[in-house]
Amino acid sequence: MRVVLPLLHRRRHPLAQALSVVLSLLVIGVLMVFGLVVAGVLMTGGALWLVWRQWKRGRVAAPMQAARQPDVLEGEYVVIRHSRPMAHH
Repeated sequence: MRVVLPLLHRRRHPLAQALSVVLSLLVIGVLMVFGLVVAGVLMTGGALWLVWRQWKRGRVAAPMQAARQPDVLEGEYVVIRHSRPMAHH
């Protein structure tokens, strides 16, 4: 038993084949252009969002850095020598 789908059969007329190829290439071209436009919009939007975040972060962080104390790490330190084994508690 053979299954024949009406949309998938090959057209025998050469003009219909050529028109089908041209139409297929046109659809593929439109889809590629649409995809490139969407990719461009997403990249531009992402870049603008990153610039906006950096600008906001820089504007807010500048007054905070002026009032902040310098970075000093305070604490007690113990020098551990590798020559003698040390028990971990």
